[in-house]
Amino acid sequence: MTQPALPQSQVQTAVADPSSVDAAMLSRFSARAFESRPVDRDVIMDLLQVAGRAPSGTNTQPWKVYVLQGARRDELVQKVCAAHDAVTADPGLAAQYAEAYDYYPQQWVSPYIDRRRACGFGLYGVLGIGKGDKARMHEQHQRNFKFFDAPVGLMFTIDKVMGRGSLLDYGMFLQNVMLAARARGLHTCPQAAWNNFANIILPFVGAQEQEMLVCGMALGYADTSALVNTFETEREPATAFTHWVE
Repeated sequence: MTQPALPQSQVQTAVADPSSVDAAMLSRFSARAFESRPVDRDVIMDLLQVAGRAPSGTNTQPWKVYVLQGARRDELVQKVCAAHDAVTADPGLAAQYAEAYDYYPQQWVSPYIDRRRACGFGLYGVLGIGKGDKARMHEQHQRNFKFFDAPVGLMFTIDKVMGRGSLLDYGMFLQNVMLAARARGLHTCPQAAWNNFANIILPFVGAQEQEMLVCGMALGYADTSALVNTFETEREPATAFTHWVE
């Protein structure tokens, strides 16, 4: 009989060996509050070196990473937050900030829309943000553009010439980054929210014309005292998505 997975709250506090593969996967969550404690550059390079072992079709390794820290990180945060505020004040400006690829479907259907809503309602419920409280919703959404106060921001790009399959490769690399971070006592939050502001981000980090923003990511030491980090998302059991063909 298959044993059920431990609840995330138990995993985060009871993992004995955070460097083990299963422990890293089970204790990973999207942290939305971080300590200000800096992350050593050698640690960042080490985990990226390990993550680079991700598989990719014919070993193309399509990933490029831009690491933001210190004053430059803060400057990008200021620029994107200002743009986010401007779009909220004048929705007509949103056309200036179109994402390069569709991260989400054009039309939502069950069960995906149900899971999306449960995630949003659950997060806002933990934070005490009521339905229709646009000011607090805007504030919480803008936390993305502050890297949730993480001291390290990562921006991931890919050359536009690459095919759709390279995004599959990229996903495996991103997962490696997150798991390697856990093995070093760090947490992350992968963020597609940045994609709308690629025309600000790409020139800021020095990306070339042929590059496309894939996503951003917050990296640092999770603030375990923050209420938002008690939020847990549900996962379907393996029996729900596995089909045996015998």
